[in-house]
Amino acid sequence: MMKELNDKKTELKNLSEEYKKKRNELNAEASTLAAKRNELNKKTKDLINEAQEYKGLRDENNEKVKENKALRDEVNNKANEVFAKIDQIRNENNLGGPSIKDIRKEIDRLEFAQQTEVLTTNKERELVNKITELQKQYVVKKQQLEGNDELKNLLAEAQGIRDEASTYHTTLSEYAQKAQEYHDKMITTFKEADKVRAESDAAHKEFVHFQEKADEQHKLFITAQKEIRDIDKELRKLRKGDVDGKKEASRAEARKDAEDIFDKFKSGEKLTMENLMAIQRSGVLK
Repeated sequence: MMKELNDKKTELKNLSEEYKKKRNELNAEASTLAAKRNELNKKTKDLINEAQEYKGLRDENNEKVKENKALRDEVNNKANEVFAKIDQIRNENNLGGPSIKDIRKEIDRLEFAQQTEVLTTNKERELVNKITELQKQYVVKKQQLEGNDELKNLLAEAQGIRDEASTYHTTLSEYAQKAQEYHDKMITTFKEADKVRAESDAAHKEFVHFQEKADEQHKLFITAQKEIRDIDKELRKLRKGDVDGKKEASRAEARKDAEDIFDKFKSGEKLTMENLMAIQRSGVLK
């Protein structure tokens, strides 16, 4: 029985070491994945913060666009009022053809399209030629109107207002371009954050897998250790029983020897001191 228990204990010890080794290896892998996941999470957070900064800058520039657009439109309205007076005088003086206001508005519209739209080479050349032709018409119309002092003064006033509006428009365009640049950066950064977050999620999934496997090995290790302790208890019981059995056998043998000596004494044999002590130790005379 003791041999079987000792063999089982040896087997469990070997298994226990294997479970422990495997558990430690899996925990080490899980720790590596946890570190990778944490690093990716931090990178994701940094990218999101960066994207939010771009968003803030985009919104700030869009607000500037709105502000300058409102100022430009306000100034253009003033210019339109002056051009309306010019048209009135033009009609009163029978100056035919498109009004100088309409020509100016068309030039402004085409120039804005040239600055903001993506055009093919042929389309841009066509647009430039059209703007050039309208500018010639504008000069001719202006010369016609400048013969009239009142018109001349109104034209100068209108031109000054248009120049002011053009300044606001230029500033507006600059802010609009910056807003678009920050918007593009924001989108790119958010996409990068999504990509890194996906990598982090994958690392976390692997971490959970290895952690669960490590927990399984740990449970097996604990179970094996418990079984070893149970076997040790049984072995101690068996060893104690064996020792007690040997002591009892020794006492029984001592009593038998003492009884033999006592029988000799009763038969009249003379006892030695050693015989007397043996009888006393055995407890036969109690």
